[in-house]
Amino acid sequence: MYAQPYPPPTAATIDEDPDQREDRGQGEDPGQREDPGQREDPGQREDPGQREDPGRHEDLGHHGDVEVVPGLVDLAVNVRRGPMPEWLREPITAALDELAAYPDPAPTRAAVAARHRRPADEVLLTSGAAEGFVLLAQALRGARRPVVVHPQFTEPEAALRAAGHRVERVLLPAETGFRLDPTLVPADADLVFVGNPTNPTSVLHPAEVLTALARPGRVLVVDEAFADTTIAPGVPGEPESLATRRDVPGLVVVRSLTKTWGLAGLRIGYLLGPAQLLARLAAVQPLWAVSTPALAAATACATPHAVAAEREIATRLAEDRAHLVARLTALSGVQVAGTPASAFVLVRLAGATAVRLALREHGYAVRRGDTFPGLGPDWLRVAVRDTATTDAFVDALANILEV
Repeated sequence: MYAQPYPPPTAATIDEDPDQREDRGQGEDPGQREDPGQREDPGQREDPGQREDPGRHEDLGHHGDVEVVPGLVDLAVNVRRGPMPEWLREPITAALDELAAYPDPAPTRAAVAARHRRPADEVLLTSGAAEGFVLLAQALRGARRPVVVHPQFTEPEAALRAAGHRVERVLLPAETGFRLDPTLVPADADLVFVGNPTNPTSVLHPAEVLTALARPGRVLVVDEAFADTTIAPGVPGEPESLATRRDVPGLVVVRSLTKTWGLAGLRIGYLLGPAQLLARLAAVQPLWAVSTPALAAATACATPHAVAAEREIATRLAEDRAHLVARLTALSGVQVAGTPASAFVLVRLAGATAVRLALREHGYAVRRGDTFPGLGPDWLRVAVRDTATTDAFVDALANILEV
């Protein structure tokens, strides 16, 4: 059998490159500071046991799409694959006749703003959510103490490092279900990234816990790429979303249209936040960053009809997710992390690398977990699919674990 004892999870820690510490400022706007590469190290040092090895960085550029090859059932990518509705297909197709003209984002920005009950200048359209992380990293180069809460999507940290930032990590422990504790984030962190629901843990943090991270002088970035996959009884919209919150200082919400509507190849997302801050991000964005077909898709997805359809899809997803969780928890040696709330489930099992490779032999691709900071070789992420696909997958997994 592949199931073997594994060491207990470690407590939450803050990881940082010990040779790249910076002078910490408090209460300042990170965009108003000098380039961090021009400041001197004041010699302040923390306990080296709480810092990462500067030579040790996970493969932050690894994503689930590289796990998938023809012939494998895709449980590695968290993009819904279903027929595109005509109300979405038609405007995308019609936009092909407009490709001779430069894209005009204004109508789409207004539509997205109306969906989230914001002024249009509090919306910045992007070429996918990932571009938003790059814009934040580039425009806020003056941030003195950027912190990324892990485990989470790796692109925020990758973008920060590429822009020359010295990144600290707050690692949420598995024994608490990867739940966010705001006290773990350093008080003087002036740029903080957190996901909700978080990829890969599928944990949905309460809105009041997230807003507890906000404070003057801090930019708080909440990645809501999977917010439209969540649902809760008695809640008419997306539970715990901050997309309509204009009262939280320094809040930037990152959104994506990739997951629910299967638009990964079109590249469309957007940021929601204070107008002055978004203007600074727009200043470092390439011209005409979002194509005309992508703008058409975003406009269509912002309509009340589309939002209602999202809620219906999220309801069905919750049923399929519950089925997957029930089947996985029934297997000996398989631990489902936390309380999954999105389109994927994080599982822990000893020998996960060997299990993942064996699953490929059985025709299934799942996402390795060891490239997510804070996880390790005993973690896998599994996408939620229909119950028939889940049953066949779990049967294959059970056979592998019995070998």
